[in-house]
Amino acid sequence: MKQTLTKISVAAGSASTALFLSVSSVLANSSTIDIGTVEGGPGWAANLGSIISTALSFVMALAALIVFMYLIWGGIEWITSGGDKSKTESARNKITAAVLGLIVLAASYAILLLMLQVLGLGSITETFNNVKVIDPATGNM
Repeated sequence: MKQTLTKISVAAGSASTALFLSVSSVLANSSTIDIGTVEGGPGWAANLGSIISTALSFVMALAALIVFMYLIWGGIEWITSGGDKSKTESARNKITAAVLGLIVLAASYAILLLMLQVLGLGSITETFNNVKVIDPATGNM
């Protein structure tokens, strides 16, 4: 019992350190997003590009957090399985799914950046900078 608790505490400490490092790096990268300033218009974002860029950064950080939590859940389940084949298999499936989810998440972001470069666009914010908002009352941009 004492060995199991020691393993759990080591795993939780390692997982929390990894989670802290990954979240802090995501937050450090997302702090470089320039959402611009709002001058006289309703709302909080200057243009559609800044909204999409901010939303994408938030979704990616949230997805990474969920994937790491699922990975930790699988690791704790593996440690506490006690040699039971069905519990070990369930834990292995969770860990495999978490790793695949992380790969898919990273690959989707890499594909997005690659497509922006291939199309000659610098970033998502730059892509949508020239989008105009149509006023529903007048129909003008």
